[in-house]
Amino acid sequence: MRLFIAEKPLVANAIAAELGQISKGNGHIICGDDVVTWCFGHMLELAEPDEYTSDEVPRNASDNKIWRIEDLPIIPDEWIINPKKDTEKQLNIIGGLIEQADSVVNAGDPDREGQLLIDEVLVYFSNAKPVKRYWTNAVDPASVKKGLLELKDNEDYKSWGYAAKARQRADWLIGMNLSRAYTLRAQRGGSRVLLTVGRVQTPTLALVVNRDLDIKAFKPIPYHSLSIEAGCSGEVLMARWKAKEDQVGLDDEGRLVDTAIANKLVQTMTEKKGIVSEYKQEKKKKSQPLVHSLASLTLLVSNKFGYGAEDVLKTCQALYEKHKLTSYPRTDCPYLPESQFLESSEVVEAIGHVNKEFSDYIESVDLKIKSKTWNDSKVTAHHGIIPTLHKGDKSCLTKMEVSIYNQIVISYLAQFLPVHEFMKTTVLIEVEGEKLVVHGKVITINGWLDVYRASEETEKKEIQFIPEMTKGDTVQCGKVTRIDSKTKPPSRFTEGTLMQAMINIHKFVDEAEHKKILIEGDGIGTPATQASTISELKRRGFLEENGKSISSTVLGRSSIAALPEAVKSPILTALYERMLKGIEQGKSEMNDFLVKQTAFIKLQVAKANDGSISIAGGGKVVAISTVHKCLACGSGLSRRPSKKKGFWWGCSNYPTCKETYFDIKGKPNYKNSINKSNQGAKHD
Repeated sequence: MRLFIAEKPLVANAIAAELGQISKGNGHIICGDDVVTWCFGHMLELAEPDEYTSDEVPRNASDNKIWRIEDLPIIPDEWIINPKKDTEKQLNIIGGLIEQADSVVNAGDPDREGQLLIDEVLVYFSNAKPVKRYWTNAVDPASVKKGLLELKDNEDYKSWGYAAKARQRADWLIGMNLSRAYTLRAQRGGSRVLLTVGRVQTPTLALVVNRDLDIKAFKPIPYHSLSIEAGCSGEVLMARWKAKEDQVGLDDEGRLVDTAIANKLVQTMTEKKGIVSEYKQEKKKKSQPLVHSLASLTLLVSNKFGYGAEDVLKTCQALYEKHKLTSYPRTDCPYLPESQFLESSEVVEAIGHVNKEFSDYIESVDLKIKSKTWNDSKVTAHHGIIPTLHKGDKSCLTKMEVSIYNQIVISYLAQFLPVHEFMKTTVLIEVEGEKLVVHGKVITINGWLDVYRASEETEKKEIQFIPEMTKGDTVQCGKVTRIDSKTKPPSRFTEGTLMQAMINIHKFVDEAEHKKILIEGDGIGTPATQASTISELKRRGFLEENGKSISSTVLGRSSIAALPEAVKSPILTALYERMLKGIEQGKSEMNDFLVKQTAFIKLQVAKANDGSISIAGGGKVVAISTVHKCLACGSGLSRRPSKKKGFWWGCSNYPTCKETYFDIKGKPNYKNSINKSNQGAKHD
């Protein structure tokens, strides 16, 4: 028996359909001598830190786990991996099938995580059977058939899994150790806050914090531009003044900031004659936009409708799993495999069945048009998000599902409408030694913009008809208007623009070497984790919503201020990616990478353990007395207000030490502690 283990049920069903499905079993499909089963993403997970620390770790009254400085850093000698509770049943089914199999096929997604996901299951069940690798990035029949005919040796891809495992363990070391270290450091400073640290989460928070600080520090700069009415060949054109290379009165950005010079220019050009120094017409084309990745779709609907990143992901997941109207959503790729072009007529037919309101556009599509979105060489583990062949019922969709589904349909139909074509005209005019520029645009073929209704108004604003001119033609300047403006601060992030910033993180890095690595990579996070990262930052109180935008809280800003640059900079991801690429290519070893990460963690934990910090916005911030010490451990005491009235004193080494004392005239009552009064250690 040959056993195929797919990463998800959708892929398993596609493989079974090509192999020839005979019957369904419990958690598997029988296809003659082949059996196909599936995972639900990662079936296994790394153990929590407490499984590596002493069994004698003290518990508090609610049996919560205690974090202690003496346990840090937690560096496992042998990594413990456990089944996820919600996948144990299917995992056991896979284990039983592996025992029965003669050979196995790893049908994980064609990327690092897909390789690790199946390999770790095989290791968990001590598989010694031969393993092949199914490697394709689409689930259409042609792609699946090709993948089945071209099975590889799984050994050739093991290094991809090692790279994923290295990333997984290094992220665990950062998150588990530094979150504990900086939370404890904040507690020593009197702040009650869970200060979580992560390789993706922390630089993401830093992006928002830095943007908010830039906005707060922004000082608007007034500047001027000049608009001129220019008459020629019976037409009145709107021209703009263009500064000369040696123009005085400009700032470093080339803006005219000298009001006196602006006023003089108005006087100089008003009602004066000029001549055409250059007339140029160009035929321009604008290709169809690519279909959506999760990030581009999130950006669009976040800006248009104000939807949050996690809501967009959940909605796309429902359109994919529940309604079966769209393809797999957790993708960073806006391209499509060329094999799927053959299905386009059926997809358009399905769109017409589901969307009666798109009938006019469906009638005008040309299925012979093959846009640049069809490109095998640029398709990654998952292709762009598109409608499926399923003829579903749109009336079953929620308002958000309809809005997002429509955007996916529009981007797909646009691929089969003509290229947008227009005539661009540029005229340069000289008046009294000054230069004016006129831009004109006349649309000749609207093409794919027909289906992008929202874009039509924007396009029309750019249109200005310019008559035929020749060099030397006379132009009569009429009214010259000084337009006063001020520079604007950077825009606050929306969840969509923040996801784009996470993908294009290289734009926020100055070092050329690190910028290059980040450009070649996929930014920080993945389509599957970026939305959840933003949601987690909101849930923990580091970010907050303000209408369509998001901003950092006091807690978020003070947390970033308290962390070292090495932890909050995206450069850490760049360094990671360079080393992980070496592991993937078989040029370096996973253990060598982890040795370096361990050294980094030890250094950062040592820095965190040295001293204390106060985190604003994270609960009560109290002073630690240098005079009044805890009788149990010698740490400084903190005087705290009681919920009822008065004050009490608590050990700053809480929760390791839970000693508390009554307050008497502003001092701790050592003779009558709260604990001795059998009232229990209670921290308000």
